[in-house]
Amino acid sequence: QVQLVESGGGQVQAGGSLRLSCAASGSVLSYNDMGWYRQVPGKQRELVAGISIDGETYYGDSVKGRFTISRDNRKNTVYLQMNSLQPADTAVYYCNVKAVGVHGDFASWGQGTQVTVSS
Repeated sequence: QVQLVESGGGQVQAGGSLRLSCAASGSVLSYNDMGWYRQVPGKQRELVAGISIDGETYYGDSVKGRFTISRDNRKNTVYLQMNSLQPADTAVYYCNVKAVGVHGDFASWGQGTQVTVSS
């Protein structure tokens, strides 16, 4: 079981920046990929960005060049730096962490943090 604590959401004007954080804790053998997804009402949750244990990153097409994902393996924390925010980025952002426990691989979701971008 992994507990995820997200922070950093809020409201910002178009063109502004926000930084999200997600700290993981729990009884695991190791952490694997960590990432961020987002969801708006009536739509499926979509990948925003992910990062492997080795630091390899991948992004959704709509955020490439504007968002940067990073992680601190000593703190088991993943970050999402969001720049040049647009109203279309408005959504609830969810942290997702993949880990290995005594019973095998599993994934956990954070509670979600609202990001609102006004025009």
